Formats: sequence, structure tokens, C-alpha cells
Amino acid sequence: MKKSLMLVMALILTFTLAACGQGNKTNNSATGNNAGTNSSANGGNDKASELSGSILAVGSSALQPLVDQASKSFMDKNPKVSIQVQGGGSGTGLTQVSGGQADIGNSDVFAEEKLEAGPAGELVDHQVAVVAMAAVVNPDVNIDNLTKDQLVQIFTGKITNWKDAGGPDQAIQIVNRPSSSGTRATFEKYALGTKTEDLAGAIQEDSSGTVKKLVGETPGAIGYLALSYLDDSVKTLKYEGVDATEENVANGTYPVWAYEHMYTKGEPNEVVKAFLDYMASEEVQNGDVVELGYIPASKMQVKRDVDGNITK
Repeated sequence: MKKSLMLVMALILTFTLAACGQGNKTNNSATGNNAGTNSSANGGNDKASELSGSILAVGSSALQPLVDQASKSFMDKNPKVSIQVQGGGSGTGLTQVSGGQADIGNSDVFAEEKLEAGPAGELVDHQVAVVAMAAVVNPDVNIDNLTKDQLVQIFTGKITNWKDAGGPDQAIQIVNRPSSSGTRATFEKYALGTKTEDLAGAIQEDSSGTVKKLVGETPGAIGYLALSYLDDSVKTLKYEGVDATEENVANGTYPVWAYEHMYTKGEPNEVVKAFLDYMASEEVQNGDVVELGYIPASKMQVKRDVDGNITK
């Protein structure tokens, strides 16, 4: 009887230990799976944070506000990446990216308009937005519209007093951009239809921001700015009676606009490509681009080639 009881107890103990062992295996297996999932997730995060390097973007001051704002957001997402954004004009940007001094050349004009065919052919065009430009005057100038002919006469020195353009009896002070400026090239090509010489007495500034400041502070001043720079410190003029609005630019009614290009010499490296992809993302296109007064290229109902020809 005692032997039988001991045998039964031994069997119960054996089954109990076996069950506990199986439970531990199950728990260990579950723990292992969870650890593997977490490791994979962390690995993904680590991989995302591995993007590192530096980028120098130089050129168009009209494009500078957009690239500058987007670069800050990109660096927040990629703390191991450093991006410097500098102005200097489209010609400077194209020359520096062509020469290898910059990773990205920001430009309001096609590379073929500033560089010889050989160097221009080495560059890859990344179009990130459309920018429109408008003539602006000091807020005290009592005028709100100029025709193409009036603008040409003002910027060629044939009209020197606002009374001859329907405004007050006040001397005109031109605030111009240098010949290297893409903003100047765009304004001359699509607003004036001709290149202009640097006039004696005209003020010349490399920066669109400085142009805005001087026009706003100088009596009788006139200049031109990208829409991204416009505010109440200057008065924006209509062109041939047409307002410089997104709708009028998109449908082709307002002609003074250009693509914003970010050129690279050849295909970009991993870090530069990631930034350019971010510039083309919905976050930037539907956020920064619109917020800063640019127009997403996807909204354009017309297209323009390097020769200025418009197609639907």
C-alpha cells in the first residue's frame, strides 16, 4: 500500500515538473519573439538616424527662404546632417555647383541661360517650385499698375519721374539686382522682354531682402521681388492690369514667373538625394512652398521651356 502511494505521488510530481518546464519554454519563446521585434524596431530607427553628412546649397536669393526653412525641418528629422544655405544669386549658385564648390546650385533660371553648353550639360535639374516676380514701389508712390512699355522706359532710364508714368511729381529711384541674379534675368526676360544696362544712380543689391528694405525706405523707389518676399513694407504693382497671384500665374495670365531649380553636378549622393526628395515631398510642397508664397509645380496649368515658350 505504501509502495503504491509513493508511486502515485512520484508520477504526479513528474507530470507537474514537465508542465512547469513546458510553461517556461513557452514564456521564454514569447520573450524571445518580443525581443526580436523590439530589436528590429530599434534597428529601423537606428538605420533612419544613420543618415549623416553635410550639404552646401548656394545661389538664388528668391529660392533661399524655401530652402532655408525646409533645411531646418530636414535637420530636425536627421540630426546628423548639417545643411548650409547661402545666397549670392543664381549665377553664383550655378558656377559653384559646376565647379564643385557647392553640393547644390539654387537657380531661378535654367543652367543653359548662365553657363556654356558643356558645364550646363553636366548638371542635373531638380525643379522644386515655381516663383513669380512683381514690380514693387515705395508705399508712398501713388500708383498701382504699370504697363510693359512703362517698365521698360523706367529701367532703361527714359522715364525718370513718376509723373510721366501716371504717378506723383517725384524722382524715380531704381533698386536693381546685379547681372548674376536669376531674379533680374527672369524680370528682364518676362516683364521687360529685353536686357538692361546698369544705370548711373541706380542702387544695386545682391539680396532680395535688402532690395525690399531699400524700396520700403527710399522715397520714389522701384524694384522687383519674388512673391515670397512681399509684405506691407512695399507696394506690389499690377503688370498690364493683371495681379501677381497664384491663380493668374498657374493659368498663364500673369507671365512673370520661373521654375525654381536645385542643380547638382551629376546624380546627387545619398544625403543630397534625401534632402532633394524631401523638397519634393507633400510635406514641403503642400506646406512650406505654399506658406512662403511659392507655387507647387504640380498646380501649374502651363509649362515653360528654356526658350520661354509656353505650352498647356
